Amino acid sequence: MAIKDLFDRFKKGLAKTAKLFDVRSWFGRKVDQDFLDELEAKLIKSDVGVKATDRVIGRVREAFADKTAGEDLLQFVKDEFKALLADPRPGTLKVAPTKPSVYLIAGVNGAGKTTSIAKLAHRLKSEGKTVLLAACDTFRAAAVDQLGIWAGRAGTDIVRGAPGADPASVAHDACDRALSRGIDVLIVDTAGRLHTQAHLMRELEKVRNVLVKKVPGAPHEVLLVLDATNGQNAIRQATEFTKSIGCTGVILTKLDGTAKGGVVVAVRQTIDLPVKFLGVGEGLDDLQPFDVETFVESLFS
Repeated sequence: MAIKDLFDRFKKGLAKTAKLFDVRSWFGRKVDQDFLDELEAKLIKSDVGVKATDRVIGRVREAFADKTAGEDLLQFVKDEFKALLADPRPGTLKVAPTKPSVYLIAGVNGAGKTTSIAKLAHRLKSEGKTVLLAACDTFRAAAVDQLGIWAGRAGTDIVRGAPGADPASVAHDACDRALSRGIDVLIVDTAGRLHTQAHLMRELEKVRNVLVKKVPGAPHEVLLVLDATNGQNAIRQATEFTKSIGCTGVILTKLDGTAKGGVVVAVRQTIDLPVKFLGVGEGLDDLQPFDVETFVESLFS
């Protein structure tokens, strides 16, 4: 996707946060304590997090105290955000040396996990890859049906089990099918669970262990879907899931419905995980690869 197209999608999805920041209202004002307090409140409200907010405010105070705010201040704040979001690890998904690449998707109910899987499958298919979905959320028949509907929209095959079947057995069957058919990518859905439910987290660990045994190097990515509107609670979820199943990246959803776009900074600063994708809309094309430059420019557009 062209940078301009990506910028336009991010700008649309982050419009509520950009409106909260209202950077044009900064210009011409004296950078005094009132200005800094107002900027701090906006950063906190956007869920940037206390640690990152303290850094930005401290740096602005040091560089611009009693000066007049203008384009130079805006660029300074953008550069601070880019530094906070910098990550040497690639935002792209790891590809296995031999087929299939296996991506395990986790997250709590309501985070947008099922739609994110469909969007990811659609993206991979548009890149010319063959994709198979594994419906390992066997605890809820509705979840399997929903994934089946989205699989149809994305044009991908799906492996299901009987209602109430062992999720690990569905993962086992999906691995066999992916291996026998030479599928490029196997995406494994899991039951939406609260990170506080130990027995359900153990079930998720069992699914992961099956993937480890069946496919060399699997899972090649363990992606945690987080709802941006959950703010700091999403950070706690990420911490617990990572302890349990070793998450390798984050898909942050629902950025188009919130003024909490700063949570991307909080995720990056609080947990040592790269943000791989952002959900900025409801369409199949609205799962976008995270790009620091484009994100920050959109946030302050």
